[in-house]
Order: sequence, then C-alpha cells, then structure tokens
Amino acid sequence: MSTNDTLNELGAKLLAGEIRVVDLSSPLGPDTPILQLPPDFAKNTPRVEIHKISEYDSDGPFFAWNWMVLGEHSGTHFDAPHHWITGKDYADGYTDSLDLQRVVAPVNVIDCSKEVAENADFLLTPDHVTAWEAEHGEIGAGEWVVLRSDWDKRAHDEALFLNADETGPHSPGPTPECVEYLLSKKIVGWGSQCIGTDAGQAGAMDPPFPAHNFLHRDNCFGLASLANLDQLPPKGAVLIAAPLKIRRGTGSPIRAMALVPR
Repeated sequence: MSTNDTLNELGAKLLAGEIRVVDLSSPLGPDTPILQLPPDFAKNTPRVEIHKISEYDSDGPFFAWNWMVLGEHSGTHFDAPHHWITGKDYADGYTDSLDLQRVVAPVNVIDCSKEVAENADFLLTPDHVTAWEAEHGEIGAGEWVVLRSDWDKRAHDEALFLNADETGPHSPGPTPECVEYLLSKKIVGWGSQCIGTDAGQAGAMDPPFPAHNFLHRDNCFGLASLANLDQLPPKGAVLIAAPLKIRRGTGSPIRAMALVPR
C-alpha cells in the first residue's frame, strides 16, 4: 500500500468513526494546578490568567478574544530537551527547532492505576516494564511510553493533585533504572498524568529527577499532566503531542490527543 493509500484509508476511517480521537489534555485556566518550587528559588511559574480583550461589546462589537499569562510548563505540557541542564547543548532541543516528525508516534500505556491507588509514591521499575512487555509486546524505537496512574482524577483540586506534605510531594513515577531501560529501547519520550515527569520524591534519587535528567540528556521529550489515559489500550493507539513553536522554548502547553481504533 502506498503512502497516499495509507493516508486516504486513515482519513476515511476517521470520517467513518472507525478511529476515535481521545483528548489527553486537561483544561487550561486559572484553576489549573501549577508546580511550585521550594522557597529557595526566587521565581515560580505564575498562575494561568485569562483576560478579556473584547466580547461583542464596545471594545470589539463583532469579535471575542482574550490575552493570557502562562508558563511554558503549565497544565498538560511538553518538556523539550533544553528544559534540563543535561539537554542544554542540543541545537534542536527547543520547541521551535525539534524534529516534528518525532512527536507523532505509537504509544505504550503502562497501567499502574491499581498500584498507585494503594501507594501514591509507587515507583515503576524495569521489572514492571519487562513484565508489561511480556504480556503486551515489546516497546519499539521511536515510540512514546506513558504511565497510567489515573492521577488526572485529582486535577480538579490543586492540593490533591500536588499531594504535598512536610516531606515534599507524593506522586508516582519511574526509578532511574526504569528511565535508563526505556531509553535503551530508543523511545522518543515518556509521559505522566502527574504534575511532572518524575515521581514526587524524585529529588532524593540518584541522580535527582532521573526522568528529566536522562530523557533530556538523550534529546528525548517529556509529557506531564496528561489526562484520560484510561481510554487508551496498552498498545495500538497513536499519540500526537506537538508543542507550540515558541522561539527557543523549553516547553509548551499542548492539546495532546490519541488516535484509537474502535
């Protein structure tokens, strides 16, 4: 089958409803949970603000539009390699220079929602991943891998979503060995339903924040605050996660989506 035939078949299946488009993003607005850095850091990402310019009124009788205040890493978002010091030297490590071909790829969904329900600090290990592969098939080069934790069910409440106490945030994520194993498979990137790509307690790992550290070291991407992963199969869906083309951007809010065969 030629490329044109493949695209025509995909288009026909989309129009016929044989392929479902699943929204993997949470709404972006003033109530969006925002990661807050410790007090030692001078600056933090601001809360999302949406300001009206006009809405069919004296400021613009025929049109409605807004202006916004938001950080690159607000809500459901994309981490580019330049986001972390280990990826700072990649010329294509910004949102305006990355290879867009890479951000549309098959997605592997590792469901650990039951484990996370029992332990908010659940850590995904290489053994978990290899057991998943034995059941569902090998993770392929150039593919996305995401952790389904159903953490998005907490997104309506920032305190519940950040889940922090005097010892810091508590949320699931990968061990350093797990990230290295996934990168050995030549994945394009890793995604989580939590506020960031690392576990809440990842600051105490060696190295700290291994998902950020290793992914961006290898010029790979991160996705955070994903939603609705419970609507995806373990394999068989295609994830589309394209960031805004921000000049020298280190990341971007995204409207992530998946194409899922019915």
